[in-house]
Amino acid sequence: MKRAFDILGAGIGLIVLSPVILVISLIIRGRMGAPVLYRQTRPGRHGIPFQMIKFRTMRDAVDEQGRLLPDGERLTGLGRFLRSSSLDELPELWNVLKGEMSLVGPRPLLMEYLPLYSPEQSRRHEARPGVTGWAQVNGRNAISWDQKFALDVWYVDNRSIWLDLKIVWLTIVKVVRRDGISAAGEATMSKFKGVKE
Repeated sequence: MKRAFDILGAGIGLIVLSPVILVISLIIRGRMGAPVLYRQTRPGRHGIPFQMIKFRTMRDAVDEQGRLLPDGERLTGLGRFLRSSSLDELPELWNVLKGEMSLVGPRPLLMEYLPLYSPEQSRRHEARPGVTGWAQVNGRNAISWDQKFALDVWYVDNRSIWLDLKIVWLTIVKVVRRDGISAAGEATMSKFKGVKE
């Protein structure tokens, strides 16, 4: 039933939002050039890698040594708007249709975090990663990593179609209010450095 909900929701979303997706694509191409989409390998269900697709929000700016500048310095004004409105996430609906993601589930993080999780935290990968999730509607990037992972695992243990519907509704409310977009002093969220001893 959850998979049917994902296919229906993502399919309708892509059709209804196609004019918005087209306009955003044209604006990004005009202001930042190609590529319009940003692809990054992320861990999916059971940690299996997949290519997550988002709208590009950062410049490829580097320092004198050729190293990428910090996120805060590469994030453009357009990118900041796309992130604060969550419009940068719209291409992930394609990942949902492909079965790599779900509309609701723990957010897919970086591959480099996989060996840093505790056994309990790694349980977040028992479910397909989501476009939105329980942690996103309970603080998003404004809560600590420990809180975020605890919320992810709680979702894995309590998931249901009714909880998913509740999360989708709360996500809409959060997006309108633009709550929890970034951690204090960060462009998005500080890096996860592993379980503290």
